[in-house]
Amino acid sequence: MLEKLALKDVGPAPQLAFDFAPRLNLLTGDNGLGKTFILDVAWWALTRSWPDAPAMPQRGASVAPTIAFEFSGKSGPIEYTSTYDFPSQSWTRKGGRPANPGMVLYARIDGSFSVWDPARNYWKQAPSLGVDAPDRPIAYQFAPQDVWNGLEPQGKIYCNGLIRDWATWQGRNGEAFHQLLLALKTLSPSSSEPLVPGELTRISIEDVRDMPTLKAPYGQEVAVIHASAGVKRIISLAYLLVWTWQEHVQASRLLNQDTTNQIIFLIDEIEAHLHPRWQRTILRSILEVMAALTGQDVGVQLLTVTHSPLLLASVEPLFDEKIDALWNLDIVGQQVELRREAWRRRGDANAWLTSDVFDLAEPRSLEAEQAIQHAEALMSRKDVQRDEFLRVQLQLRGSLPDVDPFWLRWGFWAQESGFEK
Repeated sequence: MLEKLALKDVGPAPQLAFDFAPRLNLLTGDNGLGKTFILDVAWWALTRSWPDAPAMPQRGASVAPTIAFEFSGKSGPIEYTSTYDFPSQSWTRKGGRPANPGMVLYARIDGSFSVWDPARNYWKQAPSLGVDAPDRPIAYQFAPQDVWNGLEPQGKIYCNGLIRDWATWQGRNGEAFHQLLLALKTLSPSSSEPLVPGELTRISIEDVRDMPTLKAPYGQEVAVIHASAGVKRIISLAYLLVWTWQEHVQASRLLNQDTTNQIIFLIDEIEAHLHPRWQRTILRSILEVMAALTGQDVGVQLLTVTHSPLLLASVEPLFDEKIDALWNLDIVGQQVELRREAWRRRGDANAWLTSDVFDLAEPRSLEAEQAIQHAEALMSRKDVQRDEFLRVQLQLRGSLPDVDPFWLRWGFWAQESGFEK
């Protein structure tokens, strides 16, 4: 598992340091403060490849950019500090065969995925035959269209893609399809809205592929490429999880070695495109589906970015401070600061919205928040004039519903102050 990550003179702050929890790590903070950047660097630390452009360091006469990390590898704990070499415009890497961090997955916000499989991406090593070389793909980098249509760089077929694999698996009705059914069921928003495959179909005379479908709640079968953005993200996630594990098992069998005993999963904005009902279950579902697919004692570590107060409320029953952590990136003055939040149950999404994690003054519209602030300022004074009272009351009437609990406070104060009988 990824245990530590420390950045100096790279990223949004002069220094950032994480001591990651072994199971669940939730990253929160405002837009633009570096949450996705942290996931990118974590991926690089584990796999020695960048999902996109490399991290660019800060510049100046006194800067000495470093990325230090620690993780538990197959052969024991791994520690390394990479420095940035300005002449070559690259981060230094430890020479020789890299450490094996187990399986690493990265689901990005734009629908792209990255996969590092210790059975398929690790260096070949056979000392008796003089083989010790990095001649395997450094990682599988899926653009959004590759997830659906296949990954075939330089004519090599690494992955058939969701459309062809799903159709093949469904036709064979074997283990892979049963695992896909399990993943779809587990990742469904609720038992009353299950993700269930329909019959294969054709969508065009110009496309000869058998197209998978999903049974819609309104009785029709919808081709997967016509599904909503939220459904597409979840079924592509289900497919990649099944494909990655199936191929890992096959490759491990060919290599006559055991399957991995740990998986690290990075997810950017886990709640993206999802209805609140789905946001409330998705995190638990991902932890459950990983355990269900592997079918054995495989450790799973999750690093995920979220902007959802409902997701944080939903995770309260399963959050364990011994193995889970909540991280927050915040602006203090003109500098980004990282803190590990002390965990406490807040009860509902509104309470999370007004916590230090999201920093909202009120879980209401901006107009309602401003009206309440004006009202509270008025209630704290002694010399309030009637025209001031009427002006603020008009603001409240224009932004709060009749059943808002603030009206009780306002009405009591108005009576005590003699503005209402």
